[in-house]
Amino acid sequence: MHDMTANHAAPVTGSSTRDPVCGMTVDPGASKPSHEHSGRKVHFCNPGCRDKFIAAPEDHLIGVDPVCGMHIDKPTADFMSKHDGARVYFCSANCQKRFDGDPQAFAAGLPAPLVADVPAGTRWICPMDPEIDEDQPGDCRICGMPLEPAVPSLDDAPNPEIVDFTRRLWIGSVFTLPLLVIAMGPHVGLSLPGFLTGSSGQWIQLVLATPVTLWCGLPFFRRAASSIVSGNYNMWTLIGLGTGAAFLYSLLATVAPGVFPEELREPSGTLGIYFESAAVIILLVLLGQILEGRARERTGSAIRALLSLAPKTAIRAGEGGQDEEVPIDDIAVDDLLRVRANDRIPVDGTIVEGSSLVDEAMLTGEPVPVAKSVGDTVTGGTLNGAGSFVMKADQVGAGTVLSQIVAMVASAQRSRAPVQALADRFAGWFVPGVVVIAVLAFVVWMLVGPEPRLAYALVALVTVLIIACPCALGLATPMSIMVAAGRGAGAGVLVKDAEALERLADANVVVIDKTGTLTEGHPAVTDIVPAAGSKLSQDELLAIAASLERSSEHPLAGAIVAAATERKLEFKQVKDFASVTGKGIAAKLGRKSVAFGNAGMMAAQNIALTKVLSGADKLKAAGKTVMYLSVSGRLEGMIAVADPIKDNARASLDALRRDGLKVVLATGDDRRTAEAVAGELGIDEVHAGVMPVEKAALVENLKSRGATVAMAGDGVNDAPALAAADIGIAMATGSEVAIESAGMTLLKGDLAALVRARHLSRATMRNIRQNLFFAFVYNGVGVPIAAGVLYPFLGLLLSPIIASAAMSLSSVSVIGNALRLRNVRL
Repeated sequence: MHDMTANHAAPVTGSSTRDPVCGMTVDPGASKPSHEHSGRKVHFCNPGCRDKFIAAPEDHLIGVDPVCGMHIDKPTADFMSKHDGARVYFCSANCQKRFDGDPQAFAAGLPAPLVADVPAGTRWICPMDPEIDEDQPGDCRICGMPLEPAVPSLDDAPNPEIVDFTRRLWIGSVFTLPLLVIAMGPHVGLSLPGFLTGSSGQWIQLVLATPVTLWCGLPFFRRAASSIVSGNYNMWTLIGLGTGAAFLYSLLATVAPGVFPEELREPSGTLGIYFESAAVIILLVLLGQILEGRARERTGSAIRALLSLAPKTAIRAGEGGQDEEVPIDDIAVDDLLRVRANDRIPVDGTIVEGSSLVDEAMLTGEPVPVAKSVGDTVTGGTLNGAGSFVMKADQVGAGTVLSQIVAMVASAQRSRAPVQALADRFAGWFVPGVVVIAVLAFVVWMLVGPEPRLAYALVALVTVLIIACPCALGLATPMSIMVAAGRGAGAGVLVKDAEALERLADANVVVIDKTGTLTEGHPAVTDIVPAAGSKLSQDELLAIAASLERSSEHPLAGAIVAAATERKLEFKQVKDFASVTGKGIAAKLGRKSVAFGNAGMMAAQNIALTKVLSGADKLKAAGKTVMYLSVSGRLEGMIAVADPIKDNARASLDALRRDGLKVVLATGDDRRTAEAVAGELGIDEVHAGVMPVEKAALVENLKSRGATVAMAGDGVNDAPALAAADIGIAMATGSEVAIESAGMTLLKGDLAALVRARHLSRATMRNIRQNLFFAFVYNGVGVPIAAGVLYPFLGLLLSPIIASAAMSLSSVSVIGNALRLRNVRL
């Protein structure tokens, strides 16, 4: 409806202008966003409106007065109103007044009806039947529900169906309220004037009920007709048949009462009519659809939250410090972008100048900022801290990590869990079965029911058709999956499909790779031990070793050099560098000869290891690689390097064990290293030295023994096992092949995220089972009560109006229960 007062915009004064996108008045002198267009500065109330304008300036600059047809410059327009959510501009107060008096008289000049702004190429899916995938909006050909964008938009325009249904609800209420008074007044002791009773009262009820049934209920009858024509019977089939039967019977009883035999009449001589039932059912269904639509919108909040992380503009760094703010869509690979303090990083890239701390909570779920400097990669959508830097764009558009996360979440939300198969089989015969029950109830009431039999029979028929709710069954699984996929994304758990959630919830064994999963995936110095009698400190020992290894390409050399760099040690000048393959390095440090390497290197230098032998054996038993340093033929100490175990590995494994999972370690490393890691983490079953094919065989063997197996890994060598497992879980820090083979991806790449994934999967399956239980019980109890099974015992026959309210609330209840997953503790 058009609000003739509240929807008037404040006029533009000499010191203000109007935001051409939203219509708000803006003070140009205030610190508000602006944009230069065709030599003219346009002002906006917020950056969002500015970004929309930049994307399509001509769509927002000029409006048309619907009364006189004049073109209006929106930023300077003095007169504006809102009608059905759209902004309407006028050349004068007189045109605005004429429009307010009768908006529909000028409908031809109105802006296009309000629709949600969605990107070109948007796919439209059904929330109850996710396999329905269309290239344009409409109704689902299976269930009749309105299709929704596969990926929600950040646009804040209201759902056009909710706007339409709300208008129909309010207009229908104007007619239904007096209809209820006339129909129900005498039953509650209300005395009505004579013309509102008897035959004349029935004609008045017909006049009031007709617009409600035929106009307010028109979308439902269209869906019902479509379902019957296509053979895809659904909720709208039942609603159309129920309300149609009540209205048509009442119409015939009013217009041609003589066609009914005398024995079907009430004691007053008139036939019972049910106009008020048809009208109230329509209004309650409208209300239910509005509530359900708003609840469904909330299931997409996780994707909207992810989309909101991407800034709409970026600062392109120009030559000579000439920076330029440009729309994010204009950014190309290799562009240099400046990221200021506390800004969102626009795209994926590499820092080329400066440093900062970056909050990567949106990726990992961890709130601790990560230090970033030249050469480090940064991810679009993460939040920069107090520093500033220049980055080179590596991935833009759909190639960014954030875009891939959104796409994966949207895909998971459209997938079906195996548990849905039960509801699908039941739904296949649900509607025909309900129609049969309704007809049988009608026949039984006509044959053995009390007088007036026709009235009771018709009430039973309509009530059975109305109370049955296949939507509650159909929505039970998809709504939970949609919410869970979004909740997981916010906690660093990406779910590829619904089956992955169900499989992880059922898993009782988890096979875990060592490198990169239990450990950090790269070697690091763990121990620096001076030999007995050595005068070198730990730092001096490490500095000499790093000075030697700085020129080496050995995999462990990087760990030695990195440790020295981290301690800010000074590298020493060495000469006569000589690498001994398989053993170590020898060189000159000033006039002294130095050597660094394994036991074989020391043996080649005739240096005994007796001073450190017992300590070295303990380090080796812990799975560490030990290297020795000698100076001028004297053993000075040893340095141990290992792939360190992740800090939260033990706590995470303990949590998985408490949750009923048996932990199995499978690694390509040697048995001593594998058992050392397993011993520290409390893992009983260890498979060491296994090749990729052998890992997959291990998974198959566990499955053949009745286990439901989850496999967690990060490398290419884990891909076969990930694919063979009931549910594969990849670390996002690993290879792309591993991620492709997995049903879940952990963005943080550690086992704490696996614990969160397990909790999420079990909470989701509990939620789905609750929804299915409610839907089955609701229909299993509601349909017999509606048919009248309680009447012989309690004299109770359910009203179609109560049935309609229950039906509408059943779907809303299922969605509401699914939304509880947004707050589940992980």
